[in-house]
Amino acid sequence: MSSETIAPKQQGDHWRRLLLLVMGLILIALGVSWQFKLPPFASQLPRENAIMVIAPYRHQGTWVFDDSSAGLVQEPFVAGVPEMIDVIVADIPDADEGFRLIFSAKPFPQYQKKLIWLRGDSGGNYYRFEDSEMEGWICPAMFKYYKTAPQELYVKAEPKG
Repeated sequence: MSSETIAPKQQGDHWRRLLLLVMGLILIALGVSWQFKLPPFASQLPRENAIMVIAPYRHQGTWVFDDSSAGLVQEPFVAGVPEMIDVIVADIPDADEGFRLIFSAKPFPQYQKKLIWLRGDSGGNYYRFEDSEMEGWICPAMFKYYKTAPQELYVKAEPKG
């Protein structure tokens, strides 16, 4: 064989190796991004904090909240949850202007209410207060905070600031 017939094959092998190396580096970069929850994965994965805090407020007649780290803006509470919130903020002055809602799937000191999981429905989940029949539907935005619907949720409302 002459050197002219070998050179194009060696050149093609070189480009294939280079392409495989680049693809491997891209896969490694995506794996590292996913593991450390870096963009674009950051807002898609549930958090792993034991206790979380949001700041609901009234907007157009219902309770909503913002959480830029989860990509949520004026996320509304619906289907019974606004009435549940009304109960837990009854003693908070000016709660309509905003309050802190602390929540966790595990009990924490001085939690106010325990919510019991009832059933899944329409991508969300129904919960009820442990000490009453009052129930409400928590929408799929919950999965920004939990991988699966917790069997129990513990909540506490307190004034902002």
